[in-house]
Amino acid sequence: MTTFEEVCCGLRVGQSVPDFEMDTYEPEKGDFGKFSMAEQKKKNRWTVLFFYPADFTFV
Repeated sequence: MTTFEEVCCGLRVGQSVPDFEMDTYEPEKGDFGKFSMAEQKKKNRWTVLFFYPADFTFV
């Protein structure tokens, strides 16, 4: 059975972000690229993640 916390609340402070990849737009290159959380962890980089729906959306 799935608990409320598993469905509702996502990650909590101190928990690790699961590895994921996503497409990105890189303005310096004027092209698309990829972001890999596993690669960030491998390089021991600090990473701040935020999601802002619809901003910079190509319409």
